[in-house]
Amino acid sequence: MLPMTRPRTAAPGRTETSPAELLTRWLAGDPGEDLQPRLLRLADGRLLSLPVARWAGPVTEGDRSLLARAHGPVLDVGCGPGRLTAELHARGVDVLGVEVLPQVPVLAREAGAPLHVADVFADLPRAGEWRTVLLADGNTGIGGAPVRLLRRVHDLLAPGGSVLCELLPYAGTAGPVRLEGLGATSAWFPWSVLDAPSLRAAARAADLTPAHSWECDGRAFTELVRS
Repeated sequence: MLPMTRPRTAAPGRTETSPAELLTRWLAGDPGEDLQPRLLRLADGRLLSLPVARWAGPVTEGDRSLLARAHGPVLDVGCGPGRLTAELHARGVDVLGVEVLPQVPVLAREAGAPLHVADVFADLPRAGEWRTVLLADGNTGIGGAPVRLLRRVHDLLAPGGSVLCELLPYAGTAGPVRLEGLGATSAWFPWSVLDAPSLRAAARAADLTPAHSWECDGRAFTELVRS
């Protein structure tokens, strides 16, 4: 997650930090903080709870339903701590985790899984050869411009490849957003919150075809296919 160039005043009683610093602190799992909320504030004022413990934990039933459709080679964009990258690597799948914050992918490193520290819009290995791209854990929001992101993913995929996306049950205006929790507030940064209709519209604009959708363990997923 990248901060915007227009930081705003922190909420009363909170200190403002960069999104990268705050997210890294959350994912480190400081003792005694598990029950304290980690939140995403949208531009319209809504607060969304973020499942940080799940991101940094073992794979879940919902994760397994996603990974069952991931065929190698797999590019895990915004892999975070890397639980999905680590699981696919353990299964013998050809996978690469991509994360912009070098200190975050601790689970992938522990598993010995391949990692590439970079932004998704930077030069990435094997562009145009990936059979599956993962946009899990809300990563369809990266950059705050869904069509631009999905066009980039389109170019990373091999013909006939698919992008597996996790959806949210609500939609919000694309950026700015900020992180709030544990006594700190981040600077505002561009992000998108997409539901199924907004994702389908962005996919078609990026020459990706919406295919199968499913739900598992209270989470919703969609597959987009490159022709």
